[in-house]
Amino acid sequence: MRGQTRQGLRRRRALSAAAALAIGVMTPGVLSAPQASAARQDSVQRSLNALVRDDGMPAALASVQDRNGRTRTYTAGVGDLATGAPAPVDGQVRIGSNTKTFVAVVVLQLVAERRVDLGASVDTYLPGLVRGEGIDGRRITVRQLLQQTSGLPNYSDYLGDDVRYYAPRELLATALQHPADFAPGTSWKYSNTNYVLAGLIVQKVTGRPLAEEIDRRVVRPAGLRHTYFPAPGDASIRESHPHGYYRESADAPLRDITEIDPSWGWAAGQMVSTGSDLNRFFSALLAGRLLPSAQLAQMRSTVPAEATFGPGARYGLGLVSRPLPCGGLSWGHGGSFPGYETRGGATDDGRAANVAVTMQLTDEAGRRNLERAVDTVLCR
Repeated sequence: MRGQTRQGLRRRRALSAAAALAIGVMTPGVLSAPQASAARQDSVQRSLNALVRDDGMPAALASVQDRNGRTRTYTAGVGDLATGAPAPVDGQVRIGSNTKTFVAVVVLQLVAERRVDLGASVDTYLPGLVRGEGIDGRRITVRQLLQQTSGLPNYSDYLGDDVRYYAPRELLATALQHPADFAPGTSWKYSNTNYVLAGLIVQKVTGRPLAEEIDRRVVRPAGLRHTYFPAPGDASIRESHPHGYYRESADAPLRDITEIDPSWGWAAGQMVSTGSDLNRFFSALLAGRLLPSAQLAQMRSTVPAEATFGPGARYGLGLVSRPLPCGGLSWGHGGSFPGYETRGGATDDGRAANVAVTMQLTDEAGRRNLERAVDTVLCR
């Protein structure tokens, strides 16, 4: 289903009750004190207020960077429904499939170093590992992994409700129990399995853990002070953060699922960051500070991806372009993880914005409203 794969990481059913605490019905429409007086005048604040008031989000956070690099942050709603604490300004959230862009940057750096070839087969780096019904790693290229054109089935559609630690190869094995969606290179379909394999290739080529390579090659060079790849078994969020919530049905109470083992996302969606750090990351990427020009051009070479990312959207190598209503394109990715949903983008002239809400979106209307909030920020 489209709702299970959009922006990546989405479980098909409820998380187990043991992993979540029922805390009752939220009270919408509460603003954090520093922003309340400006809400009447600021279109960004109004957009966040609407996400809380109209879409029932416990909290919404935004970070806005103008073309001169100046940043403003906004919040609306309640960051902890148990205590009533306001949403923390620029708090850390689980960024889901934004992780894919970090992984793609590392792979493309290895391409620039001539240690990985985009046209080479998966078997070149992981011989014999990828086999299944209609699946052969000798026929799937690294480029097809990064661009979601491999035809590999999406492992996260088949995990069920078991909340526990998953090793990367266990995630891959889950996918390989199912037939290919199409022959490699003949179509496009979003699959988290592609990025598990990309992460495994990074580890095989470098001989280092994926988390260390992302930190060494991307996080530190880009100056991301609040971004990290959680260690195995780390179910918490390190710094100030809004709590993330889950609702099993429209009339069910919200459950706090902030603390959860994120390993089932791994290279497809395990990372934690803030809105300001994501803006800094995508701005640095578009400005050519993380990749040589040849590899950045490859990353920005796109194919249609409207079925998952909406009208006019196109998918590059771990990077999504979307047309803005005021003209031009935004470049980013977005992410979905239990308890959190993020959308954002950056433009070639230096603007950037990221909006996060503290409940995973499962309906099309909610996702569109979140995307419109980002568009409002970038077009204001």
